[in-house]
Amino acid sequence: MTTLLELDHINKDYRIRGFLDRSTLHAVKDVSFSLEVEKPEIFTIVGESGSGKTTTARMILGNETPTSGHLRFMGEDVAAIRSRAERLKFMARVQPIFQNPFEAFNPLTTLDYFLFATAKRFLGLKDQANIEAATDRALNHVGLSLAEVRGRYSHELSGGQLQRIAVARALIPEPKLIVADEPVSMVDASLRMSIVNLFRDLRDTLGVSIIYITHDLSTAYYISDRVIIMHRGDVVEAGDAKTVLGHPQHAYSRALREAVLPPDPVAARRIIAQRMASAKAAEARQPG
Repeated sequence: MTTLLELDHINKDYRIRGFLDRSTLHAVKDVSFSLEVEKPEIFTIVGESGSGKTTTARMILGNETPTSGHLRFMGEDVAAIRSRAERLKFMARVQPIFQNPFEAFNPLTTLDYFLFATAKRFLGLKDQANIEAATDRALNHVGLSLAEVRGRYSHELSGGQLQRIAVARALIPEPKLIVADEPVSMVDASLRMSIVNLFRDLRDTLGVSIIYITHDLSTAYYISDRVIIMHRGDVVEAGDAKTVLGHPQHAYSRALREAVLPPDPVAARRIIAQRMASAKAAEARQPG
């Protein structure tokens, strides 16, 4: 099989300057996994805020450079991409979807403007009829149409609709990989499964692989083919999603499964730490 994406012992460190000294934050530590072209899948990175999952996503998108290790897309080292033309080609094939759909679009600009601009930039289209056809085609994949979106502003639509439009924008260049960072966390709970099901449809109908980044184990269990669980930059568990999430072995993985995490990262970390401490104490009390 042809390798679509390969992370080969990736590390990412940040130098932190304090008042009196400097320290190093090891945000991502020795992460390795790969995806194949011929086997589109939803590969999920699970972890709480600060686990390293978003930093890993930023490296996959080429927005951060690994401190060490190699990150390759279709055999090409992403860090070696230099020219504007090469960068544009890479961005067309690897598209992001971000957490907050309300921040993805300027509220003073109509939504179709962003979609048309994407078609012009990545597909090189100049004829308006072709631009609109490409836009409408992408919107159809997410259950919308250009007629519904044309001339409308972000405040006129729900969070779920906006996130679908964000997905459509990512589909316009016909990417091979989508990196979706917490794409349902800001969407109303009643609409989350519609977005999650959409990712499954894109995998099955368009052959698009998706890196799904989340702290929500319920959606991860529902849609993922494979999963890694990250904690403080380390991968603590990896493998088939149903096996890893259904029968977690690591104390952190079990704590994640048992906890209902609040949006506040400090509170979330406190809950996880308490549950891990309880799990370790229970293990210590067991005989032999």
